[in-house]
Amino acid sequence: MRVELPDLAAMDAFGARLAVHLRAGDVIALSGGLGAGKTTLARAIIAALGHQGEVPSPTFTILETYDALDPPLVHADFYRLDSPAEAEELGLDDYRYGAALIAEWPENAGGFAHEPGCLSITLETAGNGRVAIVEPGADWLGRLS
Repeated sequence: MRVELPDLAAMDAFGARLAVHLRAGDVIALSGGLGAGKTTLARAIIAALGHQGEVPSPTFTILETYDALDPPLVHADFYRLDSPAEAEELGLDDYRYGAALIAEWPENAGGFAHEPGCLSITLETAGNGRVAIVEPGADWLGRLS
């Protein structure tokens, strides 16, 4: 599926559409180059889940948790990881228990596409906007229409 995101309002609306269908155990894996909009989309999803206030980029902290959301959420940015083993060292599985995960740079953590609850989204620049190329895992089939 290809989703045109010509402006910030479209990105926010797409994030809200994803948030409605997000369940504990799901992964939204966000790929794309620097400046493609991964953090912007993550912020839109987190805001749509009801978080009020700042949503810091986890580029330096690697993991930010939002336990009060429904579902609870972990926002991770794996850009600085050198190997998937580092994600294990962070205790990622413990953070993920009972929560959904938004993963920026998922390939640096070994990827999540093999998980049935993974929604892989590649963001690309298109003019002044973005395009999202969406590949749903088995558990996402039928949720997005």
